[in-house]
Amino acid sequence: MKTFHRENYISNYLAKQINTLTEVEKKVLTALTDKVTLTDKIDGETEQVLSFGQKIADKVASFGGSWTFIISFGIFLTTWILINIFWLANKGFDPYPFILLNLILSSIAAVQAPVIMMSQNRQEEKDRERNKKDYMINLKSELEIRILHEKIDHLITDKQEEILEIQKIQIEILNNILKKLK
Repeated sequence: MKTFHRENYISNYLAKQINTLTEVEKKVLTALTDKVTLTDKIDGETEQVLSFGQKIADKVASFGGSWTFIISFGIFLTTWILINIFWLANKGFDPYPFILLNLILSSIAAVQAPVIMMSQNRQEEKDRERNKKDYMINLKSELEIRILHEKIDHLITDKQEEILEIQKIQIEILNNILKKLK
């Protein structure tokens, strides 16, 4: 019976504060009434199967933003330029303005940028889910704290009534003693 009143209190509170309950708030309400933790459910939901393209996008993004990529690409560019200028005497397969090198660099940038953006979009989606889960945990914590406040207020009210009753009895006893003394 207490659970029913607790659920009503929480749903009424949420309805007053938010007007309508979303799926997230309904999940929190269910977790409160069932007395289960949300973090257990949240950890289980994080496992996600990635497609082949998503795995490649993540690997390209992690490699493209690393010092290994920057250093190795710097070595590649320096080697390309030195080979074409000194070893092939600027008459090699890509002489001085390095048009072929510029084409390669432009092609790499044209392919790498959208792949990195795909990875970033997936990361943003993960962040949105994480924020949603954090909101659920925070909402549940807030509601639990409100329930504790209600319980404490109820206990204080009950104790005050008991103390008043005890004081009334003590006053009556004192009055009886005073009457007997007179």
